[in-house]
Parts: sequence; structure tokens; C-alpha cells
Amino acid sequence: MLKGLLNIFRGGGAPREPLVPPSPVRPVAAPVALQEFAPAKLNLALHVTGQRGDGYHLLDSIVAFASIGDEVTVVPAHALSLTVTGPFAHRVPLGAENLVMRAAESLRRARNVDKGGLIKLNKLLPTAAGLGGGSADAAAVLRLLARYWQVDPLPADHPDVVALGADVPVCLSAPAPQRMQGIGEVISPLDGLQRCGLVLVNPMVELATPDVFGALAAKDNDPITQLGPQHPDFDSQVSWLASLRNDLLAPAEKLAPVITEALDVLRKTPGIQHVTMSGSGATCIGFVRDMGVARNAARSIQISRQNWWVTPAQLLA
Repeated sequence: MLKGLLNIFRGGGAPREPLVPPSPVRPVAAPVALQEFAPAKLNLALHVTGQRGDGYHLLDSIVAFASIGDEVTVVPAHALSLTVTGPFAHRVPLGAENLVMRAAESLRRARNVDKGGLIKLNKLLPTAAGLGGGSADAAAVLRLLARYWQVDPLPADHPDVVALGADVPVCLSAPAPQRMQGIGEVISPLDGLQRCGLVLVNPMVELATPDVFGALAAKDNDPITQLGPQHPDFDSQVSWLASLRNDLLAPAEKLAPVITEALDVLRKTPGIQHVTMSGSGATCIGFVRDMGVARNAARSIQISRQNWWVTPAQLLA
């Protein structure tokens, strides 16, 4: 008996089931930071063709995007929140009117999301400048959070997207050029644009879009008739752009006469072939053949107008 017990303690006796180590627990991948580029929106033409009974203006606009813009990042967080950095962060409202947070809440509500995220906006574009910065940021957040939360993105004609503002639907399609009609919700792809250099100039004057529309005298102007240049080259593109209008230019110049100066400076700068104002201003655009010319022209203007925001860029097409 004693011998048998000793045999068991020594590992003898009847064979036992081998010990099976527990299955390894697969680690759950932690959410990673995601980033989205919010390119500057450029109105190459903006025809105001009417006004609805509810006050919204009807537009016919050629919209393209530039190689410069803001940067939007989302990182893991339990709550949904926003921080803003960058040279123009101090001009971004953080209250209920902030388009980035409104866009994020719209997506979360429409897709029944109960997750959070810390949104980091690096504000590199001037505000109230006719570059659609707030709208571009909102569109970038809609694209970004759809990926981050792994939900279907909201289409451009979704009521919640349209409610964010006239420029948000078209900015969702960035960087592809578009024709924008209606109050901004009718978007159609535009072919035929060629990449070229740009010089963007803002005399650091903010213009509120409602004020510019309010100063517009004629609100039933002709729509765009020619949708694109006749030939796929820079000269043909410049000729086509020169045949188009920005109906908000005259009221914007009335509210901010420095816009006239900005356009004159661009016209007199070597290499610039065409000038216009983007959106409701006050950013003005000079078109050049390539980025080398754009950089030289921007450098020349910045030397003479050190208090202005001046940058070279490329037209994305």
C-alpha cells in the first residue's frame, strides 16, 4: 500500500490526461489614428442664377480643389471631442456653429454610432476666405469618421449633409472637379480640366458669405454654357476660364476694396495668365503654367505684401 502511494507521488501509477495549455487569447487591435486631407475648395466660376422663396441662392459653379488644405486626424477617445491647432486656429469657432463637430454628430446620429473619438484639426487655411475651409473640414471628417467607425459614409445628397451648408456636398467629392448647381446639392463630375500652377492671395480680410450675397444687386444671372475648355492644354483652359464669371466679385469688392488691389497685384506679376476671386472672397487666384512659375510668383508677391497670406499651389484635376 505504502509502495503504491509512493509510486503515485513519484509520477507512477495509472496514466493521466496530459495538461493542455489554455488557448492563447487573441489581442484585440486597438484603434489607430487616421488622417484625412481637407483640400482648399476653389470656385473657378460662380454664377448666381436665382433665389428661392426660403432665401437660398441658386448657383451654377465650377469647383476644383488645390494641393493645399487643412489636416484632420482622429485618435481613440471615449467621448467625441475636437481640438484645433495651426496658424488660423484662433479663428475657428468652437461652439455649436462649428462645422466639424456638427458633421461628426450628424454621421453618428445617422448611422447610430455610440463610439467616440478625439478629432484634431490642423487649421492651415485662412477662415472666411472663400476657400470652403470649414466645409472642406466637415467633409473630411465625414469621410474620416466613416472609416474610423467602420460605417457607410453619408452620400452628398443626404439631408444631413445638405443641412451642413452649400459647400459640404461638393467637398465630399474632393479632389475631383465638379459642377455645382441648385443650392449646392446638385453635383456632377467635370472632365477636361488640366493641372496647372496657382498663386493664392488673401489680403487677410474676412468676408462673411451672407454679407456678400446680401450686397449682390442682380440675383438672376445667366448660367454656365460651356462646360470645359475646347482643348486639353493650359492656353485653352485659361481662355475658357476668362469667359466665366464670379457674380460675387463686385459685391465683395464693395465690402472689401483691398480685393481689387489683390487682383491687380496678381495681374501685374510675371507668369500669371488669368485671375479671379474664389467663392465670396477674399482669396484671389492667379493661374500659371506650372509650379515653378507659381513658386516664383508667390515669392515675389510675398516680398511686397508681407502682411498678406500668399502661397503657391497646384490645381488638382
